[in-house]
Amino acid sequence: MDNWFKSKWFVRIISLAFAILLYVFVSFDVNGNQLENDSRIPDDSEDIETIENFPLDIKIDAEKYVVSGVPEYVKVQLQGSPGVLVPAARQQNFNAYVDLEDLGPGKHTVEVKYSNVPDNLDVYIEPKEINVIIEERASEEFTVNVDFINTDKLPEGFELGSSEVQPKKVTITSSKNIIDQIGIVKVFVDVAGLKESIDSREVPVNVYDSQGNELNVNVKPQNVVVSAELLNPSKTVPVAVPTTGELPKDYSLASIKAGLDEVEVFATNSILADIDKVQTEEINLSDITKSQTIEAKLAPPDGATIPETDTVEVEIELEQTKTIEDVAIDVDNLSDGQELSFLTPEDAKMKVDVAGSEKDISKLNAEKIKLTVDAEGLDEGEHKLPIVIVGPENVKITPEMEQVTIEIK
Repeated sequence: MDNWFKSKWFVRIISLAFAILLYVFVSFDVNGNQLENDSRIPDDSEDIETIENFPLDIKIDAEKYVVSGVPEYVKVQLQGSPGVLVPAARQQNFNAYVDLEDLGPGKHTVEVKYSNVPDNLDVYIEPKEINVIIEERASEEFTVNVDFINTDKLPEGFELGSSEVQPKKVTITSSKNIIDQIGIVKVFVDVAGLKESIDSREVPVNVYDSQGNELNVNVKPQNVVVSAELLNPSKTVPVAVPTTGELPKDYSLASIKAGLDEVEVFATNSILADIDKVQTEEINLSDITKSQTIEAKLAPPDGATIPETDTVEVEIELEQTKTIEDVAIDVDNLSDGQELSFLTPEDAKMKVDVAGSEKDISKLNAEKIKLTVDAEGLDEGEHKLPIVIVGPENVKITPEMEQVTIEIK
């Protein structure tokens, strides 16, 4: 025997045998069933694996009935030897279900069953029994309503125009009781910050009862397609120039107008309905001392915009006024041999007020204004005669009196 242990071949054979035995042991342990069924390798230990959310199936004629009360998931606990337990828990190639195929409409208490679990595993399912309600299936078509939300967050001046939903109707399937509870079928479309029209946006369909509670029903199709126009309405209105304050003494306002007669205003239709003009900022006349052109900001109403421009040129024309004293009154067409004397005014002179541009008024004096009365064909006695005024163009001349009183002898 000692000689055997001294032989290197004997040692090699013994090592090989141990290696094969170890391989067989490991292989059987991994493959589970072989280890469990092999009576030559005893294994009395058991483990437990728990699957918290295992899907629960329903066996029923789904074309005819609908079921309520069945949970979506159950808790499954498996117990057995690790070699069988671990692969079964990992692969989950078994089923949990309730069999309702032989039951009719009404309330039922049914057992949760399972299938395809290895025979040498113990199975515990929670809940073990459930209460279900079986009802006859009903289907009905409903019109889809569109609810646009966050319309107050659209860009300023924009609003939604016409909209379309496709398909316009959906088919809802559930129990007759649930179908009768349906109050509205709608989709929600968020338009916050929308910058262009909506082109075929797919949105899910929601179903509610008359109290606004969402109902869990089968909807076909589950999504619909919504399109909607984004509008930026506008209209063209005149530009007005408001003023405040008063011009300096001896000046009056001949005209004030914007360089643009009209501008295009953009706003929602409800706002545009109340807009008949757009004003500039107020022009303070107390700061104006000459005719000039200034830049003024436009002041569109709240909720309206004028994209073309923020400002306009405003042309201001002033009239200067002053009084010229002692303008002589001449007499035309007095007959030979007649003498004429002025009764009012006695000195045949009067003052006149003149108004015009600063340039014209600054050079104007009494010598450039002619006041006359026409005595042609007049007999002796007193007469009231209108004054004829001749003066520079573009100057408004207002005499102190519109007529004079004369006497002819």
